[in-house]
Amino acid sequence: MSSLSLPAIAQRNIRLFIAFRALFNARFYYPIFAIIYLDFGLSLEQFALLNVIWAVTIILAEVPSGALSDLFGRKKLLVFTTSLMVAEMAVWAFAPRADATVLFWILAINRILSGLGEASASGSDEALVFDSLDQAGLKDKWSEVLAKMARIQSFAFMFAMVMGGVIYDPNIVGKVASGLGLDVEVTKETVLRWPVYLTLISSIIVFLVSLRFIEPGKKKEAHESPALGEAFKQTWDAGRWIVHTPFALIVIVAGAYADSVIRMFVTLSSQYYELIEFTPVYFGFIGAGISALGILTASLSKWLVDHHSPTFNFFAVCTIAMTGFIGSNFLVPYIGLIFAILMFVAFSITMFCLSYYLNHISKKGMRATVLSFKGMAGNLGYAFIGWLYAILGSHLKKGDPELATDVDALYASTLIYFPWYFITGIVLVVLIALWRCPHPTKAFREMDNDPSEA
Repeated sequence: MSSLSLPAIAQRNIRLFIAFRALFNARFYYPIFAIIYLDFGLSLEQFALLNVIWAVTIILAEVPSGALSDLFGRKKLLVFTTSLMVAEMAVWAFAPRADATVLFWILAINRILSGLGEASASGSDEALVFDSLDQAGLKDKWSEVLAKMARIQSFAFMFAMVMGGVIYDPNIVGKVASGLGLDVEVTKETVLRWPVYLTLISSIIVFLVSLRFIEPGKKKEAHESPALGEAFKQTWDAGRWIVHTPFALIVIVAGAYADSVIRMFVTLSSQYYELIEFTPVYFGFIGAGISALGILTASLSKWLVDHHSPTFNFFAVCTIAMTGFIGSNFLVPYIGLIFAILMFVAFSITMFCLSYYLNHISKKGMRATVLSFKGMAGNLGYAFIGWLYAILGSHLKKGDPELATDVDALYASTLIYFPWYFITGIVLVVLIALWRCPHPTKAFREMDNDPSEA
């Protein structure tokens, strides 16, 4: 056991949590996420299918990893997570491109490793820090911690977005090399893997960060070892608790649905930027600007959960996202960026609200498992919409053969389907909420104040 006091352990874990989130999520290939896969030699449909593979992997691994975290230690899962990130980036960094089919399956391995890493991290980092705060009597500081984490993560994103976009532009890299007196020819092939190499380096750093967490609470005795049966029982108990806890069920369903649809748009955002006449060199700066906005979004999210009801916050997210979905269809040059920004704002608020509400109402002994169900639900929706998107792309190309050779035109043709899909699901979510949890604000307050839920 650590000799540090409980408040000191909590403060240390908060600092490590913030560093972990910043390094784990701010990846240098994000500003050109869709484009880099296409430049590697994949089609738009293959890119969508890789994201389905990623999401399905998370769906299968999410809840068992959460149960293992609750039973055998958050820190162990976080170290495992960062090990997977190192492996994930190494596979991509050194993937051969000579054979398109081989490349697809190698990148599928990358997506599987990434999905396993996301599943292992999901819930474990939050649960570890929330447990530390709870034991130190600082549970009420959770929204403040989330807001601080979001702000610092935004700065990390700013750096990663700018750097990733700049180093992916051969013209800028060539000018920098020339300014340094280097007589080298810089092509797209030269810089193709640079964002991946940088992310591989950051993955090694975040692995070292994960080793420094302090596990709160009583440790397992040396003779105790993980039992698969216990993990399944933990999963079953958490699942039953969610099903029989209307507020938890509605939060997961509503948040996961909004997350999955918005995330699909965000995943393809670099393709959208090209259609509104931005070139790839600007993608990093756009990402940096959106990350800077995330600093304000964190404060907005904290204000929403502290001063408004869950119902109000849900409809606020829906309004912001729906405006983004509809506006993006007009593909207004440059100005259309506003609608992409709205999607990122809606996504950030959704993630903040899910973390806030579920951590407050979940029992300590199953907190990571409950958070894993949240992640599984979101990725189930993401996998489903990714699968639909791949089918939609194939269908549109059959109807108009010209779309088969024009990726931009194909993507533009899919935009009209986003608002219809989103509003249909929102109506279903509202109907489920009216049936299972007609008074969500009252339910949340009762659970948050119930000592048995801690």
